[in-house]
Amino acid sequence: MILKKITYYSILAILIIGLFGAGGLVIEEFKTGEGCPKIMSIPMCLVILICFLIPLITHLLKKWNTVYFLFTGLAGSIALLASVMQFAGNAQCPKTGSGTPMCYYSLLLFSTLIILKIFQIKFNNKN
Repeated sequence: MILKKITYYSILAILIIGLFGAGGLVIEEFKTGEGCPKIMSIPMCLVILICFLIPLITHLLKKWNTVYFLFTGLAGSIALLASVMQFAGNAQCPKTGSGTPMCYYSLLLFSTLIILKIFQIKFNNKN
């Protein structure tokens, strides 16, 4: 029972942290036009923001796990691709104040969200 609550609130906390992080980049993008990389004129930070928002809604409603995994998987894939490109020197991810590329953090957050949701589903199926 306690693991269910820890998992639920861990997912919730990570989603909220991600919303604030991506939201800051989106605001910067709308202010300056240089907040994040774009693909076909679409700011990727906006896509990532949506990929935090939709899973947050599905998590709070405790429904639509498939939608949760679709959006976290999409964002995780984007973060993986961006991280590989950043590491190879073929792209520039926005950086934190300490200089760490944010795509690394996005990859970590979305990977953690996927793993935690799998655990949550397994905990719920046992009871």
